[in-house]
Amino acid sequence: MANTMVQVTEGALAGELAIGTKVDVRSRFVGAWTRGFVIEEAVAGGYRIRRNSDGSVLPDVFSAEEIRPEKRKQAMWWY
Repeated sequence: MANTMVQVTEGALAGELAIGTKVDVRSRFVGAWTRGFVIEEAVAGGYRIRRNSDGSVLPDVFSAEEIRPEKRKQAMWWY
């Protein structure tokens, strides 16, 4: 897998993101952020996302507003 850089001009990911970056994805149903995903591919209109748990690439394209770099709670010992 190539380490391709993508320029994002608006949304939650202002800056450049490498393919393979761990991200959180906003649920379209409840609006909560869910972790456990990786950017698989940049396409017109957004990104294809791969789920870490089973390696499945989700069939939908996610916009920059629906993803953010993975956030971890640094203060908790179990994270």
